[in-house]
Amino acid sequence: MTQDYRQEKHEKLAACLAQKGWLLADGATGTNLFRVGLETGYPPELWNVEAPEKISALHNDFIDAGADIILTNSFGGNALRLKLHEAEDRVAELNIAAARLARAAADAAPRDVLVAGSIGPTGELFAPLGALDMAQAEAVFAEQAEALAEGGVDLLQIETMSSLEEVEAAANAGRATGLPVFATMTFDTAGRSMMGITPEDYAGYARKLGLNGFGANCGIGPAELLHSVTGFGEGGEQMIIAKGNCGIPQYLDGKIHYHGTPELMASYAVLARDAGALVIGGCCGTTPEHIKAMAEALNSTPPGGRPDTDRLETELGIAWKDVPASPVGSNSRPRRRRRSAA
Repeated sequence: MTQDYRQEKHEKLAACLAQKGWLLADGATGTNLFRVGLETGYPPELWNVEAPEKISALHNDFIDAGADIILTNSFGGNALRLKLHEAEDRVAELNIAAARLARAAADAAPRDVLVAGSIGPTGELFAPLGALDMAQAEAVFAEQAEALAEGGVDLLQIETMSSLEEVEAAANAGRATGLPVFATMTFDTAGRSMMGITPEDYAGYARKLGLNGFGANCGIGPAELLHSVTGFGEGGEQMIIAKGNCGIPQYLDGKIHYHGTPELMASYAVLARDAGALVIGGCCGTTPEHIKAMAEALNSTPPGGRPDTDRLETELGIAWKDVPASPVGSNSRPRRRRRSAA
C-alpha cells in the first residue's frame, strides 16, 4: 500500500465528513443476519464465503437506508476468535472477502459511501487476569488489519473494546496500515467498561494514542450510550463516535429482543450529533428501517445546542435506571467479553 494510497483514504474521509458535517454509520450485522438464517453460535464471518449474497444484501439495504459508512462482516475475524471454530488459519481469506463484499456495495452506490473494516476484541484477557500480552495481541490484530486493508477498506473501526490495553494493541496494528483508525469502547457496567474504564478515562487515553476517532458502541441502550458520549467532552481534532444499541435488550421467548423503535433511534441520532458526535450509527438490534429513520431525522433537523440531562432524559429515558450497578473493585472476576451483534 503506497503512501499516496494511504493519504487518499484520509482525504476521502475528510471530504465525506465535510459534505454534511457528520456521517451516518450502519446498524447491526449479527442480529440482522439471524433474521435470514444465521444460527446462534455460528461465526458470521464464514458467510463471507459461504453466503456472500446475504452479506451483500445487508450492505445494500443499509446504503439504501442512508448509511454513509458500512462496516465489514469481520467483527470476530481475528485468529483467537476464529480458533473457537477451527478457522484460525483463514484470517486473511475471510477478512479480504469481507472487505471486498463491502467495497463492491459501496462502489456501486450512487453517492460516496465509506467502508470501515470492523475489528472486535480477541475474547481473551490480558495478563495478569489472563494469558494475553501486548506483543501477541498486536500480532493478532495486525494480521486482521492487513487483510482488511488488502481488501480495500477506507478505514479501520475497532469496536466493543473493554480494556485500554486491547484498544492500544489494535490501534497500533491499525495505524501500521496507514489507514484512518477509529476505536470505540463499550461502557455497559453502570457507566464503566467491563474492566472498570470510565468514558473520561478513555477520552484522555484515546487522545494520547492519536486515534482519528474514538467513542462508544454497544452497551445497554441509547440513553446509556449518550451518557457515555457526553462524558468524553469535546472531540477536538478527533471525531467522536456514537453507535448505540437499538434500545435495551431483553430475553423473551428464547430470543433477544430490542425495544427501540425507529422514532427512538431517530431522536438518539439527533441528540448524539448535538452532543458532538460526528459519526453516528446503530449497534445491536439496529435494522435498515432504524437507519432510515435516523438519516431522515439528521437530514431534516437543524443542529441544536449540546443536550443537557433534562433533554436526554425526556427523549431517551433515564440512563442506567433499570441497570444494576456493579461495584468497581469487587472480588468478582471480569467476565469474558461477549460477541457483539453489531
